[in-house]
Amino acid sequence: MKNFVVKTIANAGALAVAVWLLDKITLTGDSTGKKVGTLIGVALIFGLVNFLIKPIVKVLSLPFVILTLGLFVLVVNALMLLLTSWLAGKLHLSFHVEGFWTAVLGGLIISVVSWALHVVLPDED
Repeated sequence: MKNFVVKTIANAGALAVAVWLLDKITLTGDSTGKKVGTLIGVALIFGLVNFLIKPIVKVLSLPFVILTLGLFVLVVNALMLLLTSWLAGKLHLSFHVEGFWTAVLGGLIISVVSWALHVVLPDED
């Protein structure tokens, strides 16, 4: 359970950095508390998307990943971020990613920041 909480916090932190750095990734809310709650909700959705859908997409896109020497993983990450944005909209969470190239850059930022946070945060299995 602790591992799940740590990963969710790391995802929320990475999403917050992407929202802060990119103008076309938006998170709106009336107060800081509402924004934090929305960010945690989006981090949960992002974690579920990465756990359930991303492995299937990665296996199906394996020839493209091999052909591009791994760069296609950036496209997969962007698609997962766009799917998270769409699901957040369906769940009435105020998180939106505008455009594919913004999603590519956002996915790259989220990957780097979440990796760094996973290095710093304790992980006990």
